[in-house]
Amino acid sequence: MITWKRHSFEQLTNHELYQLLKLRVDVFVVEQTCPYPELDDNDTLNGVMHLLGYQQGQIIACARLLPKGTTYPSVSIGRVATKKSARGGGLGHQLLQQAIAECHQLWPNQSIEIGAQQHLTAFYQQHGFVQTSAMYLEDGIPHVDMKKSMTTQDAH
Repeated sequence: MITWKRHSFEQLTNHELYQLLKLRVDVFVVEQTCPYPELDDNDTLNGVMHLLGYQQGQIIACARLLPKGTTYPSVSIGRVATKKSARGGGLGHQLLQQAIAECHQLWPNQSIEIGAQQHLTAFYQQHGFVQTSAMYLEDGIPHVDMKKSMTTQDAH
């Protein structure tokens, strides 16, 4: 059973912040062998929310929810990550569904744009995202921009 919590940066406890950053570094820097500036100053911006998925008191999934105009003209979901030991049972799908629902609650009827790793395009398409750009390299990893039109009936 996953428990979901949504916090602004100021609402995160020291322990939550540590677990959140450790999960993101473990996935994006260590697993993907990609040294890049994980701490990009967007975490602390006004309106940015952090979605945390807990199991047995540990953060096993996270996503960053960004208001429109922060990283894209539309609302955006970023830093989507799941703990390696918790993968294989649909956690990524649960996380993305929850992130979309949280965006709908925070910013009703807004489109959502993402910068997806290219190999995950089909995963995001299953959740209604459509590719909107050609492939581009970000930190040496192929990415594509994708967008989901958000309406009331789209929220899960």
